[in-house]
Amino acid sequence: MEFKDLEIFQMVAIKGTVTEAAKELSYVQSNITSRIKKLEAELDTALFNRNNRGMTLTPEGKKLLVYCKKILILTNEMKKVVQSKTEPAGKLEIGSVETVIKLPIILSSYNKKYKNVDLSLFTGVTEQLQKDVLNHHLDGAFVTENDQHPELVSHDVFQEELVLISDKTTSFEQLKKEPFLCFSEGCGYRARLEAWYKDQNLTPQKIMEFGTLETILGSVTMGLGITFVPKSAVSHLEERGLIQCHYLPEKYSVINIVFIRRKDSYLTSTLEKFIETIEHNEGELAYPLAF
Repeated sequence: MEFKDLEIFQMVAIKGTVTEAAKELSYVQSNITSRIKKLEAELDTALFNRNNRGMTLTPEGKKLLVYCKKILILTNEMKKVVQSKTEPAGKLEIGSVETVIKLPIILSSYNKKYKNVDLSLFTGVTEQLQKDVLNHHLDGAFVTENDQHPELVSHDVFQEELVLISDKTTSFEQLKKEPFLCFSEGCGYRARLEAWYKDQNLTPQKIMEFGTLETILGSVTMGLGITFVPKSAVSHLEERGLIQCHYLPEKYSVINIVFIRRKDSYLTSTLEKFIETIEHNEGELAYPLAF
């Protein structure tokens, strides 16, 4: 049994068809099919149910997939340990909530210093990014601080002030009746404003979910509703007179941005230097709070 066979098996299980797995791995379909048959012969059991719509795992296949994921994660970890060098190199996959406006300071500083690193950035909400780090899909992520998962370690990055924003014509009392524009469930900013609503014994008239910060802010300026975001992300709109900021008590408005990684994962020089870059730029990232 080869590691490549397990990688192919896992991809077919995820994609559900040989065709899609072949596209993802850049293999010819016949190679995928033969490697799956070879693996089934070695294990002396059928791993997939074949039908016109694709392939689904048999009970035995489902059992193998659990171990397959663990083996491939450990294999990747082993390669990182063996290949680790003093000079950072290779892939580094980082996640971030979309509203970390000052993230380019970190990325630019790191990229200029370590040119042999292939740095990729993925955005999402805190809850999903945590899962991606825990499942080894990301090396680390910038998220809003919440209850610390026991398998994660966090590094302080900076503190944000959240503000409730509306168009120029909406008063604070009217805000309570306006639709709440936000990211999907799992967003730390959304959770803070929902806590405020609850403590005020209020229920949002309507909750509207959007996929990007740009769409949310554009919708607020057009009077569609309100949102709760870092002041640093909207100060330019306030200066231009497109929105107005409303301030909530510190309990809801002050939030910490942290960088998380798996506690048990090997700390490669690539990731270690990234964390050092965060710490080195901490002074530039600090955001002065105003109440």
